[in-house]
Amino acid sequence: MAKRALITGGAGFIGSHLSRRLMAEGMEVVAVDNLITGARRNIEELIGPQFVFEERDARDPMDWVEGPLDYVLHFASPASPPDYLKHPIFTLQTGSIATHNALELAHRKNAVFLLASTSEVYGDPESHPQKEDYWGNVNPVGPRSCYDEAKRYAEAAVMAAHRSLGMDTRIVRIFNTYGPLMRPEDGRAVTNFLTQAKAGRNVTVYGDGSQTRSFCYVSDLVEGIVRLLFSKEIMPVNLGNPNEISILKLAQMVIEHVGSKSQISFLQLPEDDPKKRRPDITRAREVLGWTPKVSLEEGLILTLDYYLSIMGK
Repeated sequence: MAKRALITGGAGFIGSHLSRRLMAEGMEVVAVDNLITGARRNIEELIGPQFVFEERDARDPMDWVEGPLDYVLHFASPASPPDYLKHPIFTLQTGSIATHNALELAHRKNAVFLLASTSEVYGDPESHPQKEDYWGNVNPVGPRSCYDEAKRYAEAAVMAAHRSLGMDTRIVRIFNTYGPLMRPEDGRAVTNFLTQAKAGRNVTVYGDGSQTRSFCYVSDLVEGIVRLLFSKEIMPVNLGNPNEISILKLAQMVIEHVGSKSQISFLQLPEDDPKKRRPDITRAREVLGWTPKVSLEEGLILTLDYYLSIMGK
């Protein structure tokens, strides 16, 4: 009998890619999404005997799920700053109420549970690069705290379920990820820069652009998630590309790849915006045998090709 997985946030950027990968592994997938930030177009082509889509809110009890489940993967949550700043209470509830609902489902079904956490649990880090044993530097009352603290709480809930209920759990801390199926208007750096450069508008960089990020192509991330899911690793695992780049350099690369005449304009840096972000992936290498394969240059071309196909050349 085929293995069966349920993914909350299954119509989102990463959730839809993960759905495809698990189906390629021979699994049946149930995708749950309320479509606040997910999109039906991401998964419409998948719907059939191997894939079921349920337009539901993960904050509601999941007692409607029938039949066996082998895996529950909790990916529901706004993930870009404009989205979680627009929906702060929803984001907090998705990290708390929805996490408990997904954990209860996994416990009832005796399923492996995987939480999609984030590098944002490290806040504006004082330790660089960030290792999983770094506890972070998060402002608990700042505007970004709705996302940062939701994920930190979700991690605590998962570890409590593991320790008190003996649940088989995983936690992945996802660093900046990009690729096809990201919403053009989602407000993250790669999509912002691509859509602005394609339209010939000024490419907007916050602050002086010296802040750094590490960008991982989505296929590499999904490979790491699947390896973690099939592993026995209980503690959090960083997944991201350790090649660090300044936001200004990224903007310049995108303009060059698009062949745009756009100029770069600078805006005020948002409150609590991290100055640097790079994963230490030693644990992923040692436990999962995982390292990212797709270079930023290659990934940008693949992503640009996708956006040109949906926006018109």
